[in-house]
Amino acid sequence: MLIRDLMTRNVESTTPTTTLTEAARRMRDRNIGCLPVNDSDGFIGMLTEKDLTTRATAEGLNPTTTTVRQIMTSGITYCQETDRVEDALRTMEDKHIHHLPVRLSGSNKVVGIVSLSDLALKGPQELYSNVSRLAFQSASLSRARTVPPIH
Repeated sequence: MLIRDLMTRNVESTTPTTTLTEAARRMRDRNIGCLPVNDSDGFIGMLTEKDLTTRATAEGLNPTTTTVRQIMTSGITYCQETDRVEDALRTMEDKHIHHLPVRLSGSNKVVGIVSLSDLALKGPQELYSNVSRLAFQSASLSRARTVPPIH
């Protein structure tokens, strides 16, 4: 199975100059966990829910004045729509990520997103244990990083 067979198309995106408030509202209103970030040259990064919580909220940044560029993840790993689903899952496992942008071969244009949900709901059944393991590992890492309350 290829990525193009299960990726989410019609991807919502944002710009680096968008405020965090605007971006977070867009994510909430569309019930999505990430936004590719594009400038005039194309795809330059990704804004995730984790970026909003660990880079913005935890640092006390003002969401009405802080821009996406200030907290987005740069140097993004991506896949091509002609890649095999197994290869994309392996990349997600190696990088501990839940969303993988899909770029059009030979361009810097994002044409889709592959998420853990896409893999779980539409992917080959034989990959389900790997998808489950990645989701569980990510949840375990989040719990391990949680600071215990002060008494």
